[in-house]
Amino acid sequence: MNPTITAVTRRIRERSAKSREAYLARVEQAIDRPRGSDRMGCANVAHAFAALPADDKLRIVAERAPHIGIVSAYNDMLSAHQPYERFPAIIRDEAHKQGATAQVAGGVPAMCDGVTQGLPGMELSLFSRDTIAMGTAIALTHDVFDAALLLGICDKIVPGLLIGALHFGHLPCVFVPGGPMSTGLSNNEKSKVREQFAQGLVGRDRLLEAESAAYHGPGTCTFYGTANSTQMLMEAMGLHVPNSAFVQPHDGMRDVLTREAVRTALRITKAARFTPIGQLVDERAIVNAMVALLATGGSTNHLIHWVAVARAAGIVIDWTDFSELSQATPLLARVYPNGGADVNQFQAAGGPAFVIRELLAAGIMHPDVATVADGGMAAYTRLPQRDGDQVSWVDLPAASGDTHVVRPAADPFSESGGLKLLTGNLGRSVIKVSSVPDDRQVVEAPAIVFDTQEALLAAFKAGTLARDFVAVVRLQGPRSNGMPELHKLTPPLAVLQGKGYRVALVTDGRMSGASGKVPAAIHVSPEVLAGGPLGKVRDGDLIRLDARAGTLDALVDAAEWASREGVGLDDAQREVNGHGLGRELFGGMRRNVLTAEEGAVTWL
Repeated sequence: MNPTITAVTRRIRERSAKSREAYLARVEQAIDRPRGSDRMGCANVAHAFAALPADDKLRIVAERAPHIGIVSAYNDMLSAHQPYERFPAIIRDEAHKQGATAQVAGGVPAMCDGVTQGLPGMELSLFSRDTIAMGTAIALTHDVFDAALLLGICDKIVPGLLIGALHFGHLPCVFVPGGPMSTGLSNNEKSKVREQFAQGLVGRDRLLEAESAAYHGPGTCTFYGTANSTQMLMEAMGLHVPNSAFVQPHDGMRDVLTREAVRTALRITKAARFTPIGQLVDERAIVNAMVALLATGGSTNHLIHWVAVARAAGIVIDWTDFSELSQATPLLARVYPNGGADVNQFQAAGGPAFVIRELLAAGIMHPDVATVADGGMAAYTRLPQRDGDQVSWVDLPAASGDTHVVRPAADPFSESGGLKLLTGNLGRSVIKVSSVPDDRQVVEAPAIVFDTQEALLAAFKAGTLARDFVAVVRLQGPRSNGMPELHKLTPPLAVLQGKGYRVALVTDGRMSGASGKVPAAIHVSPEVLAGGPLGKVRDGDLIRLDARAGTLDALVDAAEWASREGVGLDDAQREVNGHGLGRELFGGMRRNVLTAEEGAVTWL
């Protein structure tokens, strides 16, 4: 094993010892109980299975057959989740073939960030993760299940499902993906049209045409944003049927892999001493996920989400852990926005199997972890092959299918990973360096301060930003307004950078996992509303963002800096942030949320 990987893992284990021990004790206590239908009262049992066919009731109660709970994030608002409409029927059918039963335990909400980007709904996005976790808990708290299948793909949905499942750590759990949409208009072409629209060079009709050609059918968006990064992490943690993440919804293999997920869950339940999800997700599995994120230049959102996931399993990680792992992790993939390829090309070039194989061989991932598949992490280096309704497994070709997309650990795109921690007198933040050009990784320029993203967009339209500057967009943290993604700022800033101006973004908000070439110090923590120093910045202050050195500073006289008072929300902005389109219902979360580096957790 790479010594840095070993050292960081050991530090996480030691830091988490008490909380992990307490968590595992609760898991063991739950495992030791009798089956649900055996320990529950007759009225409870009757209610649980009232709507099931008579044969299923007999199997569960009399024959004591395994009973699978399905938690689904189905809706047809999300293109990625539309295919899940069919999955429960497939799961029930396969369960019956295996002498078991399956029941939809509950559904959880799933919102599309693409729909809400730049709109008030985006202010509910981050908090929807913990809402989904609570919905998962409500579904599984019926407590009659021997295993669970969790159906979800996108940004907050899988982290929410996983957090919820980890609070039922005694259950075997398998996550079931749905796959990406087929390739449409390339992500690079789509971005060019967005930049042209931002400059007034094309109209709304051309923009809508381009967007509709890029987002055109069922499945996940094809860029390597938060949704597809999530799928990579689930492979790296061994929570999927191996290499099921990026098989398209209309591919016949998709249904076969869904059936294999049922067989996998049942195989775990029938083991003499099975490994439930709470034991499977240990510090090594968490580190494997972190490494996979870094090796593929994945979404910065997971520096928030996976802190929360780890916390749900009694494990404590922070951004220093990510930063140190990044220095030891080679960048093995270039998928848009870190390159020209989309996730379908990534899959064709070798996909997760290639990346995981290379990381294991280089000693950068832990091989000795439990997974839902037999064979541990080695199983995730092989490719599924259809054999009727069954799956067989074949070895991955030795070479990359396209060295412009994936490379071996011996010849990486970069010796270090795609994310970096920045520290300085403005706080702690993260930057996605894998997609930022080398000549833009250091920016020193005067600050222009904005308290809303709308103010920056208005300034761009007014033509007042044609200069070198650092946009400080503050009061965007979880306490202020739910920490929305600020992806709408990418096109105008990219336009200005393309014209030769040295620009950067510094914010206590988030950026989309799809954000690319403009240097952006994001998730600045503590946020302004928690007393963070970003509230002290004034227009004209010289700001230095140095991604190479890992620093983020306001170059202001120390005495003057210390004497400045921070800003807060004025009454008008507080009213706007707290009302309309359901935002009132999330006031408790805004008040109780922890910092971004603590996972923006609302349940502690």
